[in-house]
This record gives sequence, C-alpha cells and structure tokens, in this order.
Amino acid sequence: MFSNIINPIVSFFQAIWLFILGIFAPVSPVAPPVVIPPPENPAVLDLSDYDLVWSDEFDGGVLDQTKWTGFRCSGDKSVVRQGGYWHTDFAGVKDGSLHISSKYYSRGYKGGRAGWYSCGLCTDGLFEQTYGYFEARCILPKGSGLWSAFWIMPHNMSNTIGNGGTDGAELDVFESPNYHYKLSDNVNVVTTNIHYDGYGAEEKSQCVATPFIEENDPYEEFNTYGVEWNEDEYIFYINGVETGRSSFGGVSKVPEYLLLTVEVGGSGGRAGSSWAGKALARDAETTDFIVDYVRVYQSNS
Repeated sequence: MFSNIINPIVSFFQAIWLFILGIFAPVSPVAPPVVIPPPENPAVLDLSDYDLVWSDEFDGGVLDQTKWTGFRCSGDKSVVRQGGYWHTDFAGVKDGSLHISSKYYSRGYKGGRAGWYSCGLCTDGLFEQTYGYFEARCILPKGSGLWSAFWIMPHNMSNTIGNGGTDGAELDVFESPNYHYKLSDNVNVVTTNIHYDGYGAEEKSQCVATPFIEENDPYEEFNTYGVEWNEDEYIFYINGVETGRSSFGGVSKVPEYLLLTVEVGGSGGRAGSSWAGKALARDAETTDFIVDYVRVYQSNS
C-alpha cells in the first residue's frame, strides 16, 4: 500500500528532474561534416569475378539467430550504449526487412532506466570472412543525434595494437550522424571511416569519404552501401558507384564479422544535447533503421 503511494510520487519527481536536465544541458549544435571531394573518375562496381557466399534477405517473420546475435546485448537485459540503451527486443523482421527501432521510454523499458532504446546486431561467432565484397541495402533512421551504421571488424579489435591495420581494422561502410544536414536541397551526407589499433590512446582513424546521396533520399528510400576489401585496399560504394578508397594503416589480413547498429549520441545512457528538452514528449514516437538485405561475396579468381 505504501509503495503504491510512493512510486508515483518518485516517478513524478524523476520526470521533473529529467526535464530540468534537458533544459539546462549545454547546447552544442551538430557541426556539418568535413566534405571530402568524391573521386574524379569513380569506379563502377563489378561483381563478375565474385560469388555470393553469405546473405540474409530477411524474408522470414523472425530474425535468423543462426546468422545474427545481439552485439554487446543479449537475453532480456538492457545495456548502456553511448547515450542510450540496447535491448534485443528492438530488432525484428517484418514485411521482408530487418527493423531496428529506436524509441524513448520516460519510465524505462523492462525495468531499465529512462532513455532511448535501440539495438545492435552482429555475426560475431556465426560468420566472418577475409576479403570480399560486403553490401547492405537499407533506409536510414530519422532523428538528430541518432545514427545507424553498417560496419565490419575483427573479433579482437580492442587488442589489435602495434601492427597497424593489418591485424584487423574497423571499416565503417557508412554511418549516418547527419540527419537533416544537407549540402543543398537535395543532397544528403553519410560518412565512411576506418579505425585500427584498438579503441584506447593508440587508436588511429581516417574519414575516407563523406558520400553525397543525390538520387534517393536515404531516410525515405533504399540505397545500397558496400565495401570491396582486397589485399591492396578498401573501395567503398554507394549504389554501385565508388565514393572513396584507402589502404590506411595497411589492409586487414584477418577475418572480420558484420554489424548493423543504431546508436544515440551521448554517454552513460544520457543522450546528447541535441535531444535535450524533447525526450519526454517522445514516448509514442519510434523511428526505424530498415534493412532489406545484407550480402557477402568472395572472389572466385
């Protein structure tokens, strides 16, 4: 009886405190990306020497757990990820596509704290490959401070220090932190990056490209994002056209696995200031990262 009276009062004051935090959070507008000019003579994707060796078309009604597992989240528990939380309930298959949803819960989700909830999936322990062509076809999630990504990395990325990128590198085929930032009325921008030497003080990184997406609005329509990884370099593509290439740090020579993730800017579960003052009004809203397929090819030559 006592708890029935106290709990609503506690929840009320928690909501007031979160609102105050939102109002007085420091404001730091999202800076426009540094623009890297596209290649003068971009290559066009040619898969004539490649065979399809792994794919998920997401045609079933449930996520295929022989292909995907939660990245740093599992079972029925939430984990802190940047400025939000990950829970496996926020990844599912419907209408022939994978949907990774993002939603704010002012009372938390399944006993978790108030905040933004989403999910990350990976093939770690289920599938990995050295070299090849890796591609995802997807629609990006709408939301400032929110970003989706398709990336690959080695199992022991945190320990790959001292040998450049040859013993494993994180390849961000695309990241989408620039929702509603456009270089013109019809041009959207994503980013492509490479990281190696772990995630501590020794980490090295390079922004390879800030690809322009002119034909299809990436937040409303499907586009393909891919990387051709060979012994000499990484070549990144959008809709089959090269956006940039690099051998930064030396090309990885070890197997790497796939990731599909959605994150909220910030840290410790607290969203960045771009969400400040808005979160409490968003309980009924959700936004999805929609993936039509993921395909992996291997050279047959």
